[in-house]
Amino acid sequence: MANSQIEAGAPINLQELYPSSPFYKEAVSLRVTGTLKGYSIETAIGVIEDGDKSLRIDTQHLRDVSFRVGSIYQFIGELHIDPNNEAILQPRTGRNVDGIDMNLYRKTIELLRKFLEVEDNRNMVE
Repeated sequence: MANSQIEAGAPINLQELYPSSPFYKEAVSLRVTGTLKGYSIETAIGVIEDGDKSLRIDTQHLRDVSFRVGSIYQFIGELHIDPNNEAILQPRTGRNVDGIDMNLYRKTIELLRKFLEVEDNRNMVE
């Protein structure tokens, strides 16, 4: 039987998602958060934004999530790059996170990375 382990979604800010970024790869697992700026019921495609960056979200496989433009959502799923080198996230889960302090969330991601870097360095020494 093939190994079907699901990767944890790496928390990123949308500002970190650009073509030369290490996160901008086919099938990389990500956790993204942003304000829903648009949503099409016909195509099940939404667009989230954070600052001046945006990302398309294919919500066709999500259940029990109601979408409201202007609300903040968090998605965990795999990134897909189309032939035009544009990204779209295929989430396996999503949730409304209205009320989140986005500045504090960005700082949390930064601190988490610093902590993990220190832990990795400590483990290499031991």
